[in-house]
Amino acid sequence: MAITTTTIDYYDNETLLEGFFAYDPAFQGCRPIVMIAHAWGGRDNFVEEKARRLAKMGYIGFALDMYGKGVLGSGPDDNAQLMQPFIESRALLQRRICAALNTVSLVPFADKNKIAAIGFCFGGLCVLDLARTGAQIQGVISFHGLLMPADNIPQPEISAKILVLHGHDDPMVPADQVLGLQRELTRSGADWQFHHYGKTMHAFTNPLANDPDFGTVFNRTADNRSWLSMQHFLDELFI
Repeated sequence: MAITTTTIDYYDNETLLEGFFAYDPAFQGCRPIVMIAHAWGGRDNFVEEKARRLAKMGYIGFALDMYGKGVLGSGPDDNAQLMQPFIESRALLQRRICAALNTVSLVPFADKNKIAAIGFCFGGLCVLDLARTGAQIQGVISFHGLLMPADNIPQPEISAKILVLHGHDDPMVPADQVLGLQRELTRSGADWQFHHYGKTMHAFTNPLANDPDFGTVFNRTADNRSWLSMQHFLDELFI
């Protein structure tokens, strides 16, 4: 049976947002939810396809929206402008992704006790911040995410399990941020894992990434390995 997809409008205060759901109607009863946070360009085909792949695995895939309904960046400069307000105000970022969590929690055929969140690049920062808020979700996974700490939550208490999938040669994440996040997660009492991929730069899951000078390069091996790591992690969360 084909995967069923639909969009849903939801709000963060006055901001209208549009999420993308995917699920397989062949699976009966309630099922776990996997939220998907997009990269700096907005909720695009990349995260929608991830939602479909997750639906084939028996989950509800929900590609959330951080920017607003129909808002997509047109290139690096535009993308950076869209992302910057959330970098400057982590409280805004956290409120926006919590609005997505509140939305998926209302889906009638979703298992509200089995929720995870994955994110790519900027989306990796978003899901880590969701965990920092103390949200009662089972786990978060960051794919080549930004790792800077949240200045408004200096001592988070994290109940979610954490998996960070990181390119060792990612020029957008200094080594001190990697070590800083590991120390933060340890202080918070989190159950965390960190997977480094050698000879791997930023955006390694994106087949369109091919700019070594900028630091974004697709790596098929790291992409495959990271997706398998995600599957094992989700299996562990939801058994």
